[in-house]
Amino acid sequence: MTLLNNFTIEVAQFTGKEIGLLQSVREIPGFLAFTAIFLLAFIHEQRFALISLLLLAIGVLATPFFPSTMGLLATTFLMSVGFHYFETVNQSLKWQWLEKDTAAQQMGKLMAVGSISSLTVYAFIWVANNWLMLDFAQIYFITAGSALILVAYMLFAFPLFKEPVEQKKKIILRKKYWLYYALTFMSGARRQIFVVFAGFMMVEKFGYDIGDIAMLYLINHIFNFFFAEKIGAWIGRVGERKALLVEYIGLIVVFTGYAFVNDPYIAAGLYVADHLFFAMAIAIKTYFQKIADPKDMAATAAVSFTINHIAAVVIPVVLGTVWLISPAAVFLVGSTMAFGSLVLSRFVPYLPSPANRVHWSREPATQTK
Repeated sequence: MTLLNNFTIEVAQFTGKEIGLLQSVREIPGFLAFTAIFLLAFIHEQRFALISLLLLAIGVLATPFFPSTMGLLATTFLMSVGFHYFETVNQSLKWQWLEKDTAAQQMGKLMAVGSISSLTVYAFIWVANNWLMLDFAQIYFITAGSALILVAYMLFAFPLFKEPVEQKKKIILRKKYWLYYALTFMSGARRQIFVVFAGFMMVEKFGYDIGDIAMLYLINHIFNFFFAEKIGAWIGRVGERKALLVEYIGLIVVFTGYAFVNDPYIAAGLYVADHLFFAMAIAIKTYFQKIADPKDMAATAAVSFTINHIAAVVIPVVLGTVWLISPAAVFLVGSTMAFGSLVLSRFVPYLPSPANRVHWSREPATQTK
């Protein structure tokens, strides 16, 4: 995404409408993420994750060679298949491998570790654009080529780890998980506005070039590196209910700010704050881990990614058209979605467990794990 916004505008001459279409196509594999559970009947989860990363890298590598609407739709779809299958399996393995009592902090730590590699890539993009004066094709080739080499290394360097609990290899939708599904749906719908339109605003409205966008991503991952584990530990201390309250109030403020901001530096500050608040979405994941049957992890990971992307397939196209009329209205829709999530978060129990999945009363009744 660091390169894509600039590439589509500077090379492919996209407007908000084409950006919306591209992002909707990008989210179709997320909508179809439930199909991962059928493939897991034949492929070990860990190996499937690496194959997915391979597809992602190939899609990125091919991008600069197809600078047209149809070409970018095809390469974006390929990389998206890899990305969404990987994220589906990645989430399933986290739920299975991490202890419930420390999962929030460990997920934050994993986010921080991931930021190290992201920092390296974003720093390279910034240097390549501002100092080395490399073009898009050269940057795509170096970054995607490095990813292919790392995937090949991981495929042969690490053993296959056994599943702690045998997973159900079929699609499951359970009424008892309704609140998790609802929070996931709202999160997916809301996040599309950030992913698609916040970055696009920085380029179109404020004239940010590829180096500026890379610097924003760099700052985001610096914050992740230093604070993601602390945010996870904080979620572990205060609980998912309070963490989600803080996240959604913060996102209401940020999206409202997006709608009316006219200063590029304030916009950049909102962008960084936006990223930090989304890090608190760890709370949704640990909430499910605490209430779920251990055998449901892989199947629910696949289904939840589909739920997350139901709105994501439609929103970019619809709001891409709205953007042509009023960019502010797009972000006010995001504020409304954040408020809806805030309401839903009030149903998260103070101490989630399989016996205590939804909080109905107004008083924080005494509960036990």
